[in-house]
Amino acid sequence: MTNRERVLAAIQHRSPDKVPYDIRFTQPAHARMVEYYGDPEFESKLGNCFTWLRPHPPEARYTQVDSDTWRDEFGVEWDRRIDRDIGVVCNRLVTPENVGSFDFPDPNDPARYGSFDEVIASSLDNAVLVSLGFALFERAWTLAGMENVLMAMAADKPFINALLDRILEFNLGIIERACAHNVDIFRFGDDWGHQRGVLMGPGLWREFIKPRFRQMCQLVKSKGKFTMLHCCGKVDELFPDMIECGLDVFNPFQPEVMSVYKMKQRYGHALTFYGGISIQRSLPFGTVQQVKDEVRRLLDIVGANGGYIASPSHDIPRDARPENIAAMIEVLQNQ
Repeated sequence: MTNRERVLAAIQHRSPDKVPYDIRFTQPAHARMVEYYGDPEFESKLGNCFTWLRPHPPEARYTQVDSDTWRDEFGVEWDRRIDRDIGVVCNRLVTPENVGSFDFPDPNDPARYGSFDEVIASSLDNAVLVSLGFALFERAWTLAGMENVLMAMAADKPFINALLDRILEFNLGIIERACAHNVDIFRFGDDWGHQRGVLMGPGLWREFIKPRFRQMCQLVKSKGKFTMLHCCGKVDELFPDMIECGLDVFNPFQPEVMSVYKMKQRYGHALTFYGGISIQRSLPFGTVQQVKDEVRRLLDIVGANGGYIASPSHDIPRDARPENIAAMIEVLQNQ
């Protein structure tokens, strides 16, 4: 089977010849593995099963403001002094007074999709994934401030509804244009959880996030594509809602906050799980043998009968031990 065939089989809950996998790195972890392998091109040799596309104009996704600050296409500024991969929001753009007039980027800008067909044509063996990060709740709080968005859910519903509706309109435009290309999966990135539960609580999530998430999923499905969500935290109480909305693949599937084996048993008939390899325990603190044993167990149990894409439960962080990362890669490559 090709990597694409493995991914599609897994999502359709059929057994591929081996479990598909995808390994991604933060910048510090990538640098450590370049040194460990002595090979700057090691990542291209991993055998990852996905080709990623991002619907942003190449020159506008991030613009460097100064040595430590980057501005995204919405105008949000990110301080990257500590986190070089993403950063911390350091400005506030949207308020109740300007929520209707604030200029959003153009989802129909052809530059967003200009490289899609060329990349797709060169990636026939891999599943092609379009990734839209900060897809709904996260885009709201990056624009208006986390505390303001959460308070508005309780005390200023007209404001939060107006803001989320504008974000939804933008997202639907992105989906329409991106899914006109020969892609397999549309991925939303929107963190709703922390280590103990849902950030805004399940009730407010169902009031404000679920109806809009359903619209996004249903538009993707109407285009004949699969849906994927990246959502950090303990959000397993929302799995039935996610399934109802039309979600096919859930990531990052954190073993620190949910039993990955129970989740597969309970929801594996409807969801494909993507992740599961511990970045908070095993990769930084385990032994090489413990990492190998964990990965093999995930492949054997969660990977049985499809419905699993093996991966670390987030981009690998700086404190993961290189020998543990190499042990994980060895097991995944030698199925």
